[in-house]
Amino acid sequence: MKNLQNRYKRYKEWKLQPHQVAPLSEEQHECATCGTRYDGNYCPRCGQSAKIGRYSFKNAFLLFLDVWGLGNRGMFRSIRDLILRPGYMIRDYLRGMQMAYFPPFKMFFLLIALWLVVDSGLNIQFVNRDKQNEQETEQIFSRFKPKVTLSEDDKADEKKKTEAQEKVEKKTGKPLTKEEKKERFKQEYERRSGEVGDWIEQHGSVLVLAGLLLFSLPLFLLFRHSPAIPDLRLSECFVAMVYITDMILIYDLIPSLLCFSVKAEIYYDLLSLLLAIIPIKQLSGYSYFSTIWRLVAAFIPFVILCLLLAFAAVVIIAFSIDLK
Repeated sequence: MKNLQNRYKRYKEWKLQPHQVAPLSEEQHECATCGTRYDGNYCPRCGQSAKIGRYSFKNAFLLFLDVWGLGNRGMFRSIRDLILRPGYMIRDYLRGMQMAYFPPFKMFFLLIALWLVVDSGLNIQFVNRDKQNEQETEQIFSRFKPKVTLSEDDKADEKKKTEAQEKVEKKTGKPLTKEEKKERFKQEYERRSGEVGDWIEQHGSVLVLAGLLLFSLPLFLLFRHSPAIPDLRLSECFVAMVYITDMILIYDLIPSLLCFSVKAEIYYDLLSLLLAIIPIKQLSGYSYFSTIWRLVAAFIPFVILCLLLAFAAVVIIAFSIDLK
């Protein structure tokens, strides 16, 4: 028991420590690129590492990782610290220790790409998770609201019929009845809403960043005078939120890799969202109680703003429909 207590104590002390940079090498090197003689780990003239030697399979593998942005050990260190000491790591990064950790935005897009690859079939069952989840979701909703869904071919045929009917009505000049206008409005609204939904699905990562920026506004107002960072800036708050999103994406890769069911994945995602409390608490220096009530207070205006934006989009779509 005492041994476990000592280990936990050392773990808590390690969480508070920033990244330790390796000491400079005292060995003298000659750069293979520019011929400069120097002491240290990197050439001061061209920046080439002193560890680069003859070509090998190991070097080839590291170069392959560099193409995807993974060759830098900061990527793996950043993943480790985002899991074990997320708030402290973010604080170190904001204080200027940026060479030690992988950039937050670059990590965000790499994790999104990895998530798509895993969902497309790189999982333990080698199945397309998108299609599987879509089928399971349709089965769940069909229990509550039976609905006849049209296939893509049926939708295309329906669209052609509507366009042909519109051409005939334009030629004849016959005015639409009230019921026909309602039906036409409904069809046109569903079509444009589907186009908006497709656009949102295609630009999901950009919309997530926009949502994080929107959420950072009320969050910044409530955490700008925190004990750990009393002079927090809005830009720093936004970067912290991107890093916390990276942490959640890392955790959310687990149900994709293990092919959880839709229900299990929903519960898991909700729990992973609650984990955001930990890095914000560590970053700000507040207690858990102070952190939670501030998060709730920031979440309320964020939800209101999102609802207003959604309502504005609905109004714009509705008023843009011309039934003449």
